[in-house]
Amino acid sequence: MTPLLLAIACLLAVTLGYAGLCAVSPFGNCRKCSGWGFEMKTDRKGRLKRGKDCRRCHATGKRIRVGRWLYNRWARIYRAGADTRPEATR
Repeated sequence: MTPLLLAIACLLAVTLGYAGLCAVSPFGNCRKCSGWGFEMKTDRKGRLKRGKDCRRCHATGKRIRVGRWLYNRWARIYRAGADTRPEATR
């Protein structure tokens, strides 16, 4: 197999794998709080304690994946376009 075909096959496998991941699990852990939903702080003695709620994920610990966000945006635009077609072509 030539290197070009191998690169195409690898890229296709990664793309389809990510699309499958977005379909099965549309939410991933927040990158800022690592899925905790809040920031971890240390007190003066060095013990961990809960800090403020994460502003990025609104204290849920989950964020929508980029691929799922793009799919949702595409589907919303597609559905909105279906409403603008004339009745004869529906």
